[in-house]
Amino acid sequence: MRTKTTFTRFIIEDLRKLPEATGEFTLLLNAIVTACKEIADDVNRGQLINVLGSAKTENIQGETQKKLDVISNDVILRSLEWSGHLGGMASEEMEEAYSIPSRYPKGKYLLVFDPLDGSSNTEVNVSIGTIFSILRCPEGIEEPTEEDFLQPGSRQVCAGYVLYGPATNLVLTTGQGVNGFTLDRDIGEFILTHRKLSIPDQTSEFAINMANQRHWEPAIKRYIDEVVAGEDGPRGRNFNTRWVASMVAEVHRILMRGGIFLYPMDSRENVQEGRLRLLYEANPMGFIIEQAGGIASTGRQRLMEVKPNRLHQRVPVIIGAKEEVERVELYHSLMDQERSDSTPPHRQEAKQA
Repeated sequence: MRTKTTFTRFIIEDLRKLPEATGEFTLLLNAIVTACKEIADDVNRGQLINVLGSAKTENIQGETQKKLDVISNDVILRSLEWSGHLGGMASEEMEEAYSIPSRYPKGKYLLVFDPLDGSSNTEVNVSIGTIFSILRCPEGIEEPTEEDFLQPGSRQVCAGYVLYGPATNLVLTTGQGVNGFTLDRDIGEFILTHRKLSIPDQTSEFAINMANQRHWEPAIKRYIDEVVAGEDGPRGRNFNTRWVASMVAEVHRILMRGGIFLYPMDSRENVQEGRLRLLYEANPMGFIIEQAGGIASTGRQRLMEVKPNRLHQRVPVIIGAKEEVERVELYHSLMDQERSDSTPPHRQEAKQA
């Protein structure tokens, strides 16, 4: 009988390949996973323990918090603040970075996370999840401030998410490819079930909120018009569309069967810089997508190279199959060039000045 590979065993064996790896990192990952198991239990029993619905509060982005948003955030803080592995934490649900209480030892890592992505779906039993990213705390910093968290995605040590759906799945990368695990509730352990996930370069499936199309830039309109036209259009083949309104679910589908996910910037006031958060949504998912062979882009720039300027910064996100993301990037480039060519010379000089 073949022995099942648990998450803990996999991480220990995987990190043995890295000479700089320490047991501290393994313990940190185990603490994160333990917290997510607790959240999974709360999600699964939500209707039975009265934790669904609105908390009647707003987060820093002005979004109405769900009860499970607040509960999940508290679970992660409570599970990790004492561990001694972290110098600080930052979350979608908190306005400022979270300092480790003075009664606990400090560690050399920083954690950024979205405790419950897609929480608006909790009352309709749609898959939601936790997203997390681990960064190194700058050397010599004992009390990290917001500035210490503002690191580009290329400096992530690890990124992952836990999907709470029909099964509870953990997907993780430490920069050595992407692997997936499934929670075995009988033994309470995540078991390796998807080794070395890989995204096909080509796809016939896209995910975008079509209700926003009147607000899109011409590059996005052009791309979506082409795929919607199917075999009668310039692409000469049919595409399927999917939209879950949960980034974790969208990315998981791409990893399982390919595709492209788009949440672009548009003309609405609150989306002119993008909608998704750079540090705790776009960067960790971008790291995972790239490690699985896909591309993660803003449409104009590699996501992992965007330099953060604030904790809750938003960005456009186009991620998934290589050929499709590159096509969207091309359309942005052509659109920007057309705009530049049509700008009167005196305005071009003023912009350069």
